[in-house]
Amino acid sequence: MANIPVCTIKSTLLPLGNKKNPMKKLWLTVVLALFAAPIWAQTPVMKFAQDTLDYGTITQGSNGLKIFKLTNQGHAPLVISDVRSSCGCTVPKKPTAPIMPGKQGEIEVVYDTQRVGPIRKTIYVYSNAGAEPKQLYIVGQVDAPKQ
Repeated sequence: MANIPVCTIKSTLLPLGNKKNPMKKLWLTVVLALFAAPIWAQTPVMKFAQDTLDYGTITQGSNGLKIFKLTNQGHAPLVISDVRSSCGCTVPKKPTAPIMPGKQGEIEVVYDTQRVGPIRKTIYVYSNAGAEPKQLYIVGQVDAPKQ
């Protein structure tokens, strides 16, 4: 009989496991990724039509209501837990029900137009879409009525 050479294949995955079973850590990583992927995919994504709403120039005592429109572009219900403003002259109102994936919601903001001068306010939106609040802005100018 002729001698037939025997080839051996060495693993190139040295950092992934110990020398006894280098595939063990690789399989563990793959299994964890498969179970964790659905969890990562099940998050809400809050997307606003506009981050800044401009009142323009309005007269003192005008209607101060503006509405920020948003869409949940994620795969889990979006829960807005709190909405705050940078000043007491601006009163935001959050949605009461969760916003389902693909659906739209609104955040109402009422500015006190009895205050004459520039409008430069920040609205902070706290939700389950991220740890940091989303910042929205209202800008404009309130002028005294012409006499």
